[in-house]
Amino acid sequence: MDIRLTNTKTRAKEVFTPIDPENVRMYVCGPTVYDRAHLGNARPVVVFDVLFRLLRHVYGADHVTYVRNFTDVDDKINARAEATGRDIGEITEETIGWFLEDMGALGALEPTHAPRATRYIGEMVAMIEKLIADGHAYEAEGHVLFAVESFEAYGALSGRSVDDMIAGARVEVAPYKRNPMDFVLWKPSGEGLPGWDSPWGRGRPGWHIECSAMADALLGETFDIHGGGNDLMFPHHENELAQSCCAHPEGGFAKVWLHNEMLQVEGKKMSKSLGNFFTVRDLLDEGIPGEVVRMVLMSAHYRKPMDWTAQKRREAEAALRKWYALVADAPDGEGPHADVVAALTDDLNTAGAISVLHQLAAAEDGPALRASMKFLGLMSGAVPDWASAPGADLSRWEDRLASARAQAMESKDFSEVDRLKGVLKDAGVEVRMLKAGVELLPGPDFDASRLEEA
Repeated sequence: MDIRLTNTKTRAKEVFTPIDPENVRMYVCGPTVYDRAHLGNARPVVVFDVLFRLLRHVYGADHVTYVRNFTDVDDKINARAEATGRDIGEITEETIGWFLEDMGALGALEPTHAPRATRYIGEMVAMIEKLIADGHAYEAEGHVLFAVESFEAYGALSGRSVDDMIAGARVEVAPYKRNPMDFVLWKPSGEGLPGWDSPWGRGRPGWHIECSAMADALLGETFDIHGGGNDLMFPHHENELAQSCCAHPEGGFAKVWLHNEMLQVEGKKMSKSLGNFFTVRDLLDEGIPGEVVRMVLMSAHYRKPMDWTAQKRREAEAALRKWYALVADAPDGEGPHADVVAALTDDLNTAGAISVLHQLAAAEDGPALRASMKFLGLMSGAVPDWASAPGADLSRWEDRLASARAQAMESKDFSEVDRLKGVLKDAGVEVRMLKAGVELLPGPDFDASRLEEA
């Protein structure tokens, strides 16, 4: 079974051929742990969780290693500790727990390894020492910097010119840099900041070196897939690639690079200034089920912008309620439907996979639908409580309204149609009269009890 993925490195969709089918390896850049994960942070988690599930399905669960790191040493964490007076370790430990809980609510499997940067300082120091010894890095005023000019292919991953890179990186102008593009591998730590002893004095690592060191330690000098949001392509991934290839010139670092597009809210970039910024926990606390959030995130192809809208959320919830009603008493199928798998093997086409679920529901194929939903992370076992609540299944009302409309089309008397629509709207249900039929979407104020006597 061929999997085809769009490789950022080659700008082409390619047949994925693992280095070792018995040991398929993937690294994805994880969060910096100083606060709750916002919805944009959740998109790569869901994207690469789906890929993890697909790889396990094709190559076997015991033959796939997935690494997603935690950045637990960073200036943002230091600033949060100073602002709150809390201990850095306490902040990072709490935030890691939040992240795992919230992503678990979205149906994400935990990776094989979830390394913390602070536990790989020794590996980072060793890699930096080798880069210096081989002429790819230099020490200056307590800092160690990577010499960008020592790597001829620098910029190839992101496809940027030097001028574009300087502008895009917002490079720090420092007199000790040989080249404005040179980036920090190690920097000194003053009093009150996290620091470790090193050949260059007490200090802490730069951001980029941590992923190179952890990927090398857990996956080797060359591995199959490196993933993350496209906002990381430059400078983070560009710098990772450069320093890793220079530290291990006999290796190739990542063979395939995958980047997901960013998330929007109602057509606009999510930002606190626009008032459309929210965390995953905000949505969960508002009563939006994690499965609904996951389905909306999967509704767009990973290489296209994902636009979160209230309408998409309502549609996802309505569809899931119908599907759960169909699979409630259905046994598990032998495995996910072949068309669902085929959609994912075509560059992780999650939107296409969801379309297949709609087809299975229309055919009332409960076993295949159940197995396919589990494969996509939309259910773990039993039907969730929110989906089996009284009145959640509006299919009877859809049939009733469709029948009334058909009669009204003949009699030209739409009074019963209008009455039913009024009852539904009073109960918090959005009524959509479509050419293909009637669609009812329970809104956030849905009250099933208002439908009981109608």
